[in-house]
Amino acid sequence: MDEGFDLDFAIPHGRMPLVFCLVAFILTFFVTRTIVRYIRSHANSDAPRKWWQPRNISAGGGLHIHHVVIGVILVMISGVSMVTLSVNGGVPEFTVAATFFGIGAALVLDEFALILHLQDVYWAEDGRTSVDAVFAAVAVAGLLVLGFNPLSFFDVDIWQNDHSVAARASVIILAAFTLMLAVVVLLKGKVWTGLVGMFITPLLFIGAIRLSRPHAPWARWRYGDRPRKMHRALIRERRLRRPVVQAKLWLQHVVAGEPHFPDDSEVNSELDREIHAAPQPERTAARV
Repeated sequence: MDEGFDLDFAIPHGRMPLVFCLVAFILTFFVTRTIVRYIRSHANSDAPRKWWQPRNISAGGGLHIHHVVIGVILVMISGVSMVTLSVNGGVPEFTVAATFFGIGAALVLDEFALILHLQDVYWAEDGRTSVDAVFAAVAVAGLLVLGFNPLSFFDVDIWQNDHSVAARASVIILAAFTLMLAVVVLLKGKVWTGLVGMFITPLLFIGAIRLSRPHAPWARWRYGDRPRKMHRALIRERRLRRPVVQAKLWLQHVVAGEPHFPDDSEVNSELDREIHAAPQPERTAARV
């Protein structure tokens, strides 16, 4: 063909993020639909599930975690990441877009309990989940504004300036070590320590070394046959958690529109609900 009719189908470099976003959107939609249809087709099966087979995600009390919850969390994380990593904060259009993202994020997180429970629990006790989600978002954004970076061992400057294998390997190893510490802290039931520790690494060391919370998976796996350690965890939790629960309940009441200080009965009921020993891990029967 004549060169005058050649078409250039190359994607402009500036549109590559949009292309990746579109491809990820389409692939995720089809993969999610496939998984959901598989789970539904095996809903009535009594056969034991293998580890690789998809299944519904459930939390304590039989609460079903729908994938919309994961989607909301990923959208929030990616949105905050893009706002934080903007190359030039002086671009007015980007600042306006970031402002609208903040407005939308606040509206979504204010109804996070509705998304989680799939019912209107705005004024119920379960509605406090929305307040907790807002607290977490404000804490993360505040740490980013103050200049703290998640995975503080992941030194971006070294990664960009030193292309040697040794330098990049050390950065990856330290970042993986930070993530491992964060997983241990979360398994010990210390959500806020793990969240803030991703920005202030010494907190992860403290959380990983100290005693697990009694209801956490770590306590179920490690304290099941160590009653003295479980008892220490229960006593420590009840002694240290009381002022925290009281402050949390008061702040939640104020934010949720019920400005009153919680009485002892409310604090005690919250402590009874939160503080309990984790069940012992299930023992598999020995094979004959």
